Amino acid sequence: MDVETKEQIAAVEIKKEKTDDHNELPEPTRTSTPASVIDISSTDSDDSDDDSDVEEILRKRRKLDGVLPLGFLDPIRPEERMIVQTTPAGANTSTVQSNAVVQSSFAELLDNSLDEVCNGATYVLVDVLINKRDKNKMLLVEDNGGGMTPDKMRQCMSLGYSVKSKMTNTIGQYGNGFKTSTMRLGADVIVFSRCPGADGTSSTQSIGMMSYTFLRSTGKEDIVVPMVDYERSGQDWNKLMRSSPNDWNRNLDTILKWSPYESEDDLLQQFNQLKDRGTRIIIYNLWEDDEGQLELDFDVDPSDIQIRGVNRDEKKIEMAKDYPNSKHFLTYRHSLRSYASILYLRIPPGFRIILRGKDIDHHNLVNDLMFTKAITYRPVAIADGTPKDPNTFAVVTLGFVKDAKYHIDIQGFNVYHKNRLIKPFWRVWNAAGSDGRGVIGVLEANFVEPAHDKQGFERTKALARLEARLVVIQKSYWSTNCHEIGYARRRRSNKSVSPDRDYTPSDKGKSSALPYSNGHLHSDGGSATKRKREYIYSDSRSKLKETSDFVSQECMPSGRPDCIDGHPHSRVDNIIRDEQASTSFNAGSIVKLEGENRVLSERLEQAGGAMVIDLSRDLQYERDRCKSLETKLQEAQREIEKMDKEQESLIEIFAEERSRRDAEEDILRNRLKDASNTIQDLLEKVKALESRRVLSCKTEH
Repeated sequence: MDVETKEQIAAVEIKKEKTDDHNELPEPTRTSTPASVIDISSTDSDDSDDDSDVEEILRKRRKLDGVLPLGFLDPIRPEERMIVQTTPAGANTSTVQSNAVVQSSFAELLDNSLDEVCNGATYVLVDVLINKRDKNKMLLVEDNGGGMTPDKMRQCMSLGYSVKSKMTNTIGQYGNGFKTSTMRLGADVIVFSRCPGADGTSSTQSIGMMSYTFLRSTGKEDIVVPMVDYERSGQDWNKLMRSSPNDWNRNLDTILKWSPYESEDDLLQQFNQLKDRGTRIIIYNLWEDDEGQLELDFDVDPSDIQIRGVNRDEKKIEMAKDYPNSKHFLTYRHSLRSYASILYLRIPPGFRIILRGKDIDHHNLVNDLMFTKAITYRPVAIADGTPKDPNTFAVVTLGFVKDAKYHIDIQGFNVYHKNRLIKPFWRVWNAAGSDGRGVIGVLEANFVEPAHDKQGFERTKALARLEARLVVIQKSYWSTNCHEIGYARRRRSNKSVSPDRDYTPSDKGKSSALPYSNGHLHSDGGSATKRKREYIYSDSRSKLKETSDFVSQECMPSGRPDCIDGHPHSRVDNIIRDEQASTSFNAGSIVKLEGENRVLSERLEQAGGAMVIDLSRDLQYERDRCKSLETKLQEAQREIEKMDKEQESLIEIFAEERSRRDAEEDILRNRLKDASNTIQDLLEKVKALESRRVLSCKTEH
């Protein structure tokens, strides 16, 4: 055996003796790291450091036969990977909000189709398609409205443009609903729209694509939306050039490369579904959740599209089977069919919403209620833009849901704006006990403005007043009717508050109609004196009237009063004397009572002034307290925002760190595997050399 071969064998030979304790790898039972996870202390080492790490690991191996521990080279199991949990289990607020955004995205697309009723739309179809290229699922939204001309198609796919903001009977306002909703559901969307000719113009059809995959893969800095247009000539569709044939062909090539369709014929076949007009939207490359599953679940119910996540509570799904009148409250968060059935307060006659081949039945929540009551709420004109039209009002219809007798915790107000549901089951009263349970309300509030995403209202004074009034309405209804469904009667308040109007400064003077709670001061102070004086006056008037009547009947046959004085009739003289005495007595009593009234009035003014001072002091204290609380709230919000930003940055750092660690783990695993193969080959060579040496020794002997 030559010297070089011996040196190679010596370099890879594994020692049978134990190494020192400080060089020895810990036993698997004494380490907190799983056997299949490599703990990388640094991620910035270069190739030479990686080589030295590999050599160090090889040097520390303790197996005598050179074989790595069982499962050492297996891929890391998902449960062994690092998981960054941003919120406690069961309270993932971001997931709840994300699911709400998914619902809002569906609602935006349905809004656009409903707005096309004025252009002849009779249906909107939501369904699932299969991408022929990658066999993944796609989302389809189609209507038979008026379609879009090439110019309108470009406006539709431009951020911030909206024709509907100037139209009173449409829901769209900001011009970003289509873009944000489609991109929230999937990375890419392709739109087919056919518009019939009008005013002597030819029919057109357009194809547009918004592709995040295309922009990301090609490194585009600007948002590029390729579109191609066609114009009808007789029975044929000809290319409609807006610039040059090269640009038209380039846009078509881009669409064919990044869309689910491989040829121009495949694209044009999509228009066959639209007949003479309409719009067909196909969203593909749908987003996935953290577990690698689609956010939208198409499999659990073949006639529905559901949302995965914390909003899909199996307990509520089972409860919905037992309490059918509460079904929408329990399922609207995760079921598109349930949500769409209550999305609109009214559906135009003949308009259909079709989900996966089955019509969605429009549902009015009022039909689920019992002991219903309608209250008219009239907002007060304020300075922040609330309409000052005195005819502005909202009819609040509320009642107990028919399942309320089971005392399940269901309550809230469905608040609509221009026929569209903005706040579903808005819980305005959060009582500590069971108060408020079972009360559902429905109203259409067109005097408050919805937020840009239509998931809530802008926080204005008008909304705050509405919320406060809804609390009063619910409390009043609950305390009056809760015993009807098995709860204990609630005590009625002495003060009566009108639930149908706001409190205004003009009501200040009317507050004295209610007694003070201490029982010492009443607004009708001095009323006893006043009633006594009125009694005296009325008694005097009645006597005078009686005398006058007698005189006119008995002593004035001619109708002349000049014969009364000195009249020989004794009854007349007696009546006159009695009346004079009564009048003198009444005058003295009146003077005395007026004096007492003045004293009482002064005492009332003094007591009222002291109380006003006390109330003013208490009011100022409450104002200062509210200001300090607002300051603390703002500071807390700033801290929360700061912590959120820090949390996001930490998550990004952890994600980057994990990706680097995964990459390095893969590199190290490959190197370890190659090293193991090399060692195995060398061991086999050593064994072969040993066998040859044994044979040579035997031969020599």
